[in-house]
Amino acid sequence: MHPEGTGLVEWGLSGRLFLEDSISILAAIRREEKKVKKQLAKLQHNLIGLQTAAKALGKSANRDLTSAKKRVLSAAGRAKISKAAKKRWAKVKAQAKKAVA
Repeated sequence: MHPEGTGLVEWGLSGRLFLEDSISILAAIRREEKKVKKQLAKLQHNLIGLQTAAKALGKSANRDLTSAKKRVLSAAGRAKISKAAKKRWAKVKAQAKKAVA
């Protein structure tokens, strides 16, 4: 008889598989089957959790984040922002001159 897990099968002189080897192989198969079923149950549980979370998020979960469009500002918009910033800084500088004088 071979140690468990070696994957070796011993054949008798008559060319038949020894009974004890076939029993140990069958036991190993059943253990592996049990282990795989346990892993499958865990994966199914995780999948249900992910599906529930996606459903709770609604449409936002279906949107691909990499396909979000880049926001572009027009030249006129940039000009307005620049003009407003210059006006704010002019006001700050004018108040600074009053404080010094």
